[in-house]
Amino acid sequence: MKQHVANSQPSMLSSSLQDLPEQPEILVRARTFAMPLLVAASLETGEDVLQHAEGVADILQQIGASQAMQASSYLVYATESLNKPEDVIAKAFGSSYAELAVETMRLIRVQRQARAVAQDRPMLNLQTENVRKMLLAFSRDLRVVMLRLASRLQTLRYYAATKQFVPPALSYESLHVFAPLANRLGIWQIKWELEDLSLRFIEPDTYRHVAGLLDEKRSVREKFMTELVAQFSESLQSIGIQSDVQGRPKHIYSIVKKMRGKSLDFDRVYDIRALRVIVSSIPECYAVLGWVHSHFMPINEEFDDYIARPKSNGYQSLHTVVSDVEGRSIEVQIRTRDMHSHAEQGVAAHWAYKEAGAKGYAGVSASGRYDAKIAVLRQLLAWERDLVSSSRDDALATGTKTDALIDRIYVLTPDAAVVELPQGATPVDFAYALHTNLGHRCRGARVDGAMVPLNTQLKNGQTVEVTAAKEGGPSRDWLNSELGFLASPRARAKVRAWFNALAMEETVARGREAVERLLQREGKTSIKLDDLASQLGFKDADALFEVVGKDEFSLRNIETLLNPPEPAVSSDEFILLKKSRHRDKNSRGGVLVVGIDSLMTQLARCCKPAPPDGIRGFVTRGKGVSIHRADCSNFHQMATRSSERVIDVNWGQSKLGLETVYPVDVHIQAFDRQGLLRDISEVFSKDNMNVVGVQTQSVKDMAWMTFTIEVADSRRLEKVLSAVRDVSGVKSARRR
Repeated sequence: MKQHVANSQPSMLSSSLQDLPEQPEILVRARTFAMPLLVAASLETGEDVLQHAEGVADILQQIGASQAMQASSYLVYATESLNKPEDVIAKAFGSSYAELAVETMRLIRVQRQARAVAQDRPMLNLQTENVRKMLLAFSRDLRVVMLRLASRLQTLRYYAATKQFVPPALSYESLHVFAPLANRLGIWQIKWELEDLSLRFIEPDTYRHVAGLLDEKRSVREKFMTELVAQFSESLQSIGIQSDVQGRPKHIYSIVKKMRGKSLDFDRVYDIRALRVIVSSIPECYAVLGWVHSHFMPINEEFDDYIARPKSNGYQSLHTVVSDVEGRSIEVQIRTRDMHSHAEQGVAAHWAYKEAGAKGYAGVSASGRYDAKIAVLRQLLAWERDLVSSSRDDALATGTKTDALIDRIYVLTPDAAVVELPQGATPVDFAYALHTNLGHRCRGARVDGAMVPLNTQLKNGQTVEVTAAKEGGPSRDWLNSELGFLASPRARAKVRAWFNALAMEETVARGREAVERLLQREGKTSIKLDDLASQLGFKDADALFEVVGKDEFSLRNIETLLNPPEPAVSSDEFILLKKSRHRDKNSRGGVLVVGIDSLMTQLARCCKPAPPDGIRGFVTRGKGVSIHRADCSNFHQMATRSSERVIDVNWGQSKLGLETVYPVDVHIQAFDRQGLLRDISEVFSKDNMNVVGVQTQSVKDMAWMTFTIEVADSRRLEKVLSAVRDVSGVKSARRR
């Protein structure tokens, strides 16, 4: 079938209601063409195919469809007996007939496969939803929908006549999919019969019970109704209104639905006794209503004016319920002949075929403001809104998805699962819709059993099977829009993500190689890579390798961490007792060397200890004693090499009222943003901690910061760091 892609409503309508060209004796020719192909053939239901096609044609004729549509019912089933049905039918009848026949048969196969996997109620619900989607997808050609509705009704009639067991999936979808669709299209004649037959198969006891109640009172009711019809006809004629008065058929499903919905007994269902009055004009409708209300007692809450306020599917009529002198309720429907034609035949009553001419059907002009095509399209859009989520419903209600009927297709897996895809989707899109890994490994595809290129555009109802390699990834060609491998943005994003991840792996591998080579050169291979990354302010080793592999982080930073330089003796490098900030310049200081009280000391820059940290001393050559934290990794390395130079030290006591402060490094990792440095600095300021140095480095969206602050007691530091961690964007804050 040709793909109809449209960006505007008019072009969409042309694809929704294509004309079937009328041909002389088309119905006879189609039956003659199909008969040799259908002889002795039967459907999966057991029904003779030719008899089924004839039944479908009769139903279409009853609802006013053209002979061209009736002829199509034979051609649809002939396709299964032809090798190249589209070519053969097109040669004999034209391409429009061929496309309709092939497309309808494709939908039949899809529904047949989907129904085969539905066994229990959850599966029935899923299968019902799938059939809805499929009908919606195929509804861009309404002729297909009409043929399917007529075919389903004929199938239920066959089951009723032969009294065979009806598969639950078939009766369930008939009630919950086909009948609502007929209702949306206003084809009441098909709707009521589908509902009654479905109820008969789904709830046979309920059906028999209500049917029995109707039969018990049939003779009394029929006598009353005969007298009532005569009374109405004579009285209306006497006041100058020509009318057709008839008893309205009693539909068992509607009675059951009303009894359950309103918790009514059978005797309180008002439309058990019902009349339909058909007149020529709208003024006569209201004149009849006035006569009815003046001669019978109206039940106010049971009055509906569907002429002034038509139903969403275009249905118009006056509905009222009255009671006679004996209290018997009577429902009366009043409508014009055009309204009655529309109510009984729905879309078929104003089908947009050429024989409609300028007058159209049911008072609808084929070229007027209320074009029949637009009316039908609105019903399908409304039906779609019943099937989609509330968010999509809102979008349709605001007019943002007017192309909803043309932008999706539905295809099948080999197991008959329905997969929804965008228009123009390919087997690669299909594979990614099933599973990301299957999409990556997709290497070939079969569509309806035939091998096809991976950039083949799929059509509604096709069965797709993917051939996949055991391992591997996508091709870069798939991202080339000119080659047409991908139509789904979701699938395209998955392919890009795969290549981005591949590039990241290569970058991380390159960075790992550089770091490990440096560690070997420095003789530090025993260092844990995650610990090294943490000391440098990274989340893990891979994060470090990534920035190194991208040349965004210098290896010199790692060398400095591994081999911190011994500071030269100077006022800047040493923090001696007399150099420490306190209020008594004559104090001897805050660090004592046990047994060598006058020995010069300095706080190590690698770990920057502060009271009350556990500390150890290391005697340097000509630079006094370097004071380290007891857990300092550099101290442990030096102690291992020269244990004789290790000396015990402890913190001295400051004089009363004096406070000595010590520099401490704090490492912070955060998501970079404007004002981040200011917000963190304010936290230190509120706690009266002096910031004497700041180093920052940003890589992409991450910031690494080192604050040097002065503290008198390192135990206060954890409280401040907790406040820093609460700053927006901060991932971690810790003492070096």
